[in-house]
Parts: sequence; structure tokens; C-alpha cells
Amino acid sequence: MDFPNCTEGVFSTSSGDYDSLETTKRPPSKILLTLTLSVVAILTTFFNCLVITAIAVTRKLHHPANYLICSLAVTDLLVAVLVMPFSIIYIQKESWVMGQVVCTIWLSVDITCCTCSILHLAAIAIDRYRAITDAVEYSRKRTGARAGAMVAVVWLLSILISLPPLLWRHYSGDADHKDQCIIIHHHMAFTLYSTLGAFYIPLLLILILYYKIYRAAQTLYMRREASRASRHSCMTNGSMIPSSYPAGDGDADEGPRSPEPVSPPEKSFSEPSTEEPLRERVRVSVKPFQCKSRRYESRSESRSESRRSQLYQGPRISGSRERKAASTLGLIIGAFVICWLPFFVKEVIVNTCSACSTSVEMADFLTWLGYLNSLINPLIYTIFNEDFKKAFQSLVRCNQYL
Repeated sequence: MDFPNCTEGVFSTSSGDYDSLETTKRPPSKILLTLTLSVVAILTTFFNCLVITAIAVTRKLHHPANYLICSLAVTDLLVAVLVMPFSIIYIQKESWVMGQVVCTIWLSVDITCCTCSILHLAAIAIDRYRAITDAVEYSRKRTGARAGAMVAVVWLLSILISLPPLLWRHYSGDADHKDQCIIIHHHMAFTLYSTLGAFYIPLLLILILYYKIYRAAQTLYMRREASRASRHSCMTNGSMIPSSYPAGDGDADEGPRSPEPVSPPEKSFSEPSTEEPLRERVRVSVKPFQCKSRRYESRSESRSESRRSQLYQGPRISGSRERKAASTLGLIIGAFVICWLPFFVKEVIVNTCSACSTSVEMADFLTWLGYLNSLINPLIYTIFNEDFKKAFQSLVRCNQYL
């Protein structure tokens, strides 16, 4: 993202001074900086290509929610391929040497793609919020066409946010600065329009949605715990264990009595994968047994305990996955805030305070801190998403054999 102000990118010196400055400043620090930024650009390209390829070739990842992730990876890939290399050259040369046509194209791609990357995070937050708070209804509406419509809306909003500053640059004469490639904010309105639309409004939306996601997940978890406690109470009260007989209700000569049936609430909580264990439970419970056979009762209790553990295994796994998904979303948002907040705070301060300014080095650092978010996004998916991790491992193994 590049919303420079009149204090940024001003490298104008006389030609003689610039030659002497170049000979004294270029060597070690500039070379090291160029190599570091080049490595960041290469890694960003590689990991985003890995995400796109994994979604394209892995059938398990063909899900509408992952279409948004794929579109985010495409946007970050455009930042790595079309924005970062020109920024490296600009920093290395300390002036713009590629002409104003290329400058206009570069600024357009820079602002649009960085804004689009930020808006994608907001779209992903909206998608996950709907999936948690309205799971049944939204699962029917969560189609590929709807995901495509969300991607189209994100790109349209990004263009609308980035277009006015670019048009203002063209008609205000900022393009006359031949050795610079910047957008000078002459009015506070343009600063507020650009920063609010590109960052502050999406940030507020993401924080609100993430808080609601956390609350909804917490409520679901508490309900699941209450449900488990209810089922545990039913089991220990005898609904899953053959009932014992009170003293005096019969003797060994009267034969076995029918066990109590499985309670309806217990059946309502059973998962499809546990239907067979439930039928097995009933078959075991109706076998003849002697009332005074403690050995049989002990064996039945051990079987009930093992089946109860199987019954709880599914919800426990599901709860851990939900917590992991919430943690992943929190990490994505945290990385987003750390990477982009300093840049946009600087933009607001410098462009609303005439006496405030930043050094060229600080401006470049904050800009590249924002670019770094395009590298962090696919790394988070690689580390914390099991489906993506398995797909990446499969791709790496194929590459090793080729």
C-alpha cells in the first residue's frame, strides 16, 4: 500500500550531490536491504502459489469457504509479483526511473491489491461469523456462486476506494514530479476517504465480528458441556446399564427380568457414527443374566464405560477443531493489525498535521511492514490448518519425486 504524502519519497538533490551520495551510501547496507526485501518477495510468491495450487488440486479443499482463501492468496501473489519488485528498485535507486506511465500502473496495482487483501480478511470474518451463528441455514446458502459474489464485491470496493486518489494525482499535477512516484494528499478529505475505506472500517468490522465469533463459540461450547453432563447423568442413572433389582423383588428361581429401555433423550443426542454402538448396547442389555452375578455386572459396567468414551469422542474432537479455527482467525487478525496499523496511523498523522513528518527510511519500513502481511497469511494456513498442511505435504512429496 502506498499513500505517500509530500514529505515521503522526496529524494531531490543536485546531480553532483546525488553522485557523491550514491558512492557513499550504496554499498553494504543497500545491498543487504535489497537482498532481504528480495527474499521476502520470493517467499511471498512461493507460499501463496502453494496455497493456490493446494486448493486447485486437492478435492477436499474444494469448499466455498476456501474460495475466499484462494482469492486472498491470489491478491497477495499480485502484491508479491507486481508491487514488491518495483518498490525494491525504487528504494535501491532512491528515485523513480521507470517513467510516469509505469508509476501510475504501479500505484494503481499497489493501492488496489493491498486494499483488496485487507477487505478479503473482512469477508472471511463475515463468512465464518455466519457459519457459526447460523450454521444450518447458512450451510444451504454457502455455495460457490455466493463465494464468487463476495470476491467480486471485495474487488469492486477495492477499486472504488483506490480510484479517487489516483484520479486526483492525475489532475492535480502530482505526476509532474519526474523523480518521484507518490500521491500527495492536498486535502484531509482524501486522507480520511483512503484510510477509512482501506483500513479503519474493515478493522472495526473484523474486530466486532471476531468478538461475536468468540462469544458464539463460547456459548456453543457451554451448551455442549451441559449436554455431556446430561448424558453422563442419564448413563450413570441406569439408562445404559442393565437395571439392578431391589431386594425382595424376586429370587434366582424366577429368572431374568427385562432391562429398562434406553431413554429417548439419550437417543436424541447420538451421532450417526454411534448408532451401531447403541444397537449393540441394547443387544447386550437384553441377554439373560443372573441377578446375583457380580461378575457380569462388572463386565457390563466396563463395556458401558468404553462405549461412553466413544460417544464423547466425536464432540470432543469437534470442540478442539472449533477452538483451533478460532485461534487461527485470531492470529490472522493479530498479524493484520500489527502489519498495517502503524502505516495507517502514520498516514493520518502526517497528512493531518502540517508540522509532522517522517523520514524516508521510516516510510519505507512501515510500507514493507504492511507488505509483510501478504507473506504471513499463507504461513498461518500452513501451520495451523490440518487440511492445508496435508495438501502442502502431498505437493512437496510430488515435487521431490519429479
